[in-house]
Amino acid sequence: MIRAVMVINTQGKPRLAKFYDAQPVEKQQELIRNVYGVLCSRAENVSNFMEAESFFGPDTRLVYQHYATLYIVFLFDSSENELAMLDLIQVFVETLDKCFRNVCELDIVFNYSKMHTILDEIIFGGQVLETSSSEVMKAVEEISRLDTASNSISLVPKSVSSWRSR
Repeated sequence: MIRAVMVINTQGKPRLAKFYDAQPVEKQQELIRNVYGVLCSRAENVSNFMEAESFFGPDTRLVYQHYATLYIVFLFDSSENELAMLDLIQVFVETLDKCFRNVCELDIVFNYSKMHTILDEIIFGGQVLETSSSEVMKAVEEISRLDTASNSISLVPKSVSSWRSR
């Protein structure tokens, strides 16, 4: 099971933190600080895999990728494969790239809900749902289309009802 997904910039500011195990906010903030502390002190030539038992308890592993100014971090237990988690990070980043055309940190900051939608299409409740970035993009586009349609429909009755009351 995936226990958490984090996107942290190189200054230690969390841009996304999604925990699939119930954690108090203070504990979440402490975990983010601890993870960032370890990541920023690691050498460039070391493995992207590490034990995370000191952060999250027994049977917890961490895999991360460093892209430009962001660390993408997945915390998971032994039921998940480390290489599959690294591949899942790649799917997440590829989908963000497709969605925002060369994703950068500002895209994530200003499109927070879209990033959550993408992540929810890939992982839900700590379980992997989809591993194809093109399938995730189809679902995200459909959600956006339905959201746009529902917003335009909800405006029509208000304007019509106010017109009729005159």
